[in-house]
Amino acid sequence: MNLSKGRQSKGVLLYVILIFYAVITLIPFLWALSSSFKTLGEIVSGSMSFIPQKFTFENYKTIFLQEPLFSRWLFNSVLVASIVTCFNLLFNSMSGYALARIDFKGNKFWFFIVLAVLMIPGQITIIPLYLIIKELGWLNSYEGIIVPGLVSATFIFMMRQFFLSFPKELEEAAEIDGLGRIGTFFRVVMPLAKPALAAQAIFIFLGAWNDFLRPLILMSDKSMFTLPLGLNTFKGQYISFWNLIMAASMVFTIPALLVYAFFNRFFIKGVTFTGGK
Repeated sequence: MNLSKGRQSKGVLLYVILIFYAVITLIPFLWALSSSFKTLGEIVSGSMSFIPQKFTFENYKTIFLQEPLFSRWLFNSVLVASIVTCFNLLFNSMSGYALARIDFKGNKFWFFIVLAVLMIPGQITIIPLYLIIKELGWLNSYEGIIVPGLVSATFIFMMRQFFLSFPKELEEAAEIDGLGRIGTFFRVVMPLAKPALAAQAIFIFLGAWNDFLRPLILMSDKSMFTLPLGLNTFKGQYISFWNLIMAASMVFTIPALLVYAFFNRFFIKGVTFTGGK
């Protein structure tokens, strides 16, 4: 009985801690959401009220109707994040499957190369990346921001670990039915890899969607800015339009929430690397 009460007490304490953490995490978001409906004067007055004194949609009207490039920035972010996510799902999965299942010459060598790439901080590669993109003539272009992000060593490693635990019997059954390696991969392996693909899609989309440094380095034409870079233009030398920044931030948050909500049911399965169904 005492043991049961102890477990219940630990469970209650855990829930209290989690609720407390959730509230702390949620408060800044709620304040930003509230501020997106406030006037600039109310925000800079220092009031921490979550209910706007003067509720207004003018901030949203301003960013969409009076900022001519905002819709273009939104389009750029959606385009870049979507293409990067789709190609990563394909290329990372193919690479991970090859390293896990195909015994080719140099298999271990390429796996160690992937591990070596994981140990290199991304900031170190920014200058070489800029010089390569410049030589290719891809500055201020979609190619310059999309192509370098089409594959990820992190998720090649993740998919390799997933496919190592994938049941070989399913592939053998597909081979008996007459499917080749490519047919087995696309018709058997990939449909059963949805948990890992969903987890990968969430991380890659959010990474591409929130990326600020690479567009900052590679883009100087305002029409090629993505949303994170475009939001920075609302901050001036002498005044920052926090009402517009908050409204734009809420618009910026919606696609990320939709992606997470869509893939959420596969997320836990994916990060635990379960095999087939």
